[in-house]
Amino acid sequence: MLKNPDSTGYRAYVMFMLVVVYTFNFIDRQIVGILAVPIKADLGLTDTQLGLMGGLAFALFYTGLGIPIALLADRKNRVWIMTIALTAWSAMTAVCGLAQNFWQLFLARLGVGVGEAGGVAPAYSLISDYFPSKQRARALSVYSFGIPIGSALGILFGGFIATKIDWRFAFFAVGLAGLVLVPIFKLTVAEPVRGQFDQSKKGIAPAPFSEIMRKLMGKRSFWIMSFGAACSSMMGYGLFFWLPSFFVRSFGLELLDASMIYGAILLIGGIAGTWLGGSLADRFGARRKSAYVIIPAIAFVATVPFYIIAVLSPNLTTTFFAMLIPTALGLAWLGPVLSAIQHVAPPNMRATASAIFLFINNLVGIGAGTLALGILSDNLQAQFGDDSLRYAILAGTGFYIIAAILFLISARYLEQDWEDQAE
Repeated sequence: MLKNPDSTGYRAYVMFMLVVVYTFNFIDRQIVGILAVPIKADLGLTDTQLGLMGGLAFALFYTGLGIPIALLADRKNRVWIMTIALTAWSAMTAVCGLAQNFWQLFLARLGVGVGEAGGVAPAYSLISDYFPSKQRARALSVYSFGIPIGSALGILFGGFIATKIDWRFAFFAVGLAGLVLVPIFKLTVAEPVRGQFDQSKKGIAPAPFSEIMRKLMGKRSFWIMSFGAACSSMMGYGLFFWLPSFFVRSFGLELLDASMIYGAILLIGGIAGTWLGGSLADRFGARRKSAYVIIPAIAFVATVPFYIIAVLSPNLTTTFFAMLIPTALGLAWLGPVLSAIQHVAPPNMRATASAIFLFINNLVGIGAGTLALGILSDNLQAQFGDDSLRYAILAGTGFYIIAAILFLISARYLEQDWEDQAE
């Protein structure tokens, strides 16, 4: 393929490849959610152990290694870094299928986190150099389609394989499929010129970490957005992991049926909400930068009544349709906030700034969200039995309210923190 970064067709192809890689990122990350049911039965785990394995085990190295890898991405070839990352996390996903006890699976999930530490922040930086400022929220929304698509495919595929074969084979299959993608990605995706759409070409040279931190410390909106996103991710990642178990326990569904229902919710609601958030941000953000955080704040508040209806309803059909709306609203923040993060950092600091954002977002979101809902469920089990997850999820909507408040606070500072970039 002719690699021409200035070609609209080639940029569309690059975006397609980035979405495919991100889809595998989330398949490998989230497949453990649907496999939690057979893993729990096979290895005799508690909900707290599942929460640790599904959240903290992944988050520890994923967040910790993300920053040094991103520093490298601000200096070196980002495509090569993503290629190595894809190879590592795919291989370790396959290794998860060999685990015989909690600690072996915990360590294998640590390995997945090590690989995925290099998969996202470099991609954000690449997208900023393939698409101009006025298109970035939509471009990052399209890239973020990998989240609902990957999560849905992981749940659907994992549920099917676990039902028809076993949970170990599901890990083997998705890990090996990721390894097949590696040479295709490396051979067809070009490294673009760094900062090519930015008005000022000053500061394109790599910056030391101390300088990056000094720059970001003066950006109050960056830190408030990061912690706001982290609060929302506590609910988001917690739901990704626990909703399949919720459908099995509270509605008595078979694993495959639960995977099909939740996979459909993620695909329909997730893609619609992700695109909507980016489109609205590019439309209204051109006039008022605070729109990039006000839009997600409104969306988070609007999720609460729909989650109450969805979680408390005894009717599966009602739950399905009610769950579509908050699933969409809960992912509407991705395009706007990710775009804002790129715009408050200069071109030579974007990968590192993204990694710091992801460090906060994922350490809190993945590391604490899944575990928090698991602990809540265990503590409520004596009172509510198999319905304990209903009330644990309901309590988790409070994280969205906190996120909305933080985003509204960040709106006060976003305009002044915005870097001067060309349209």
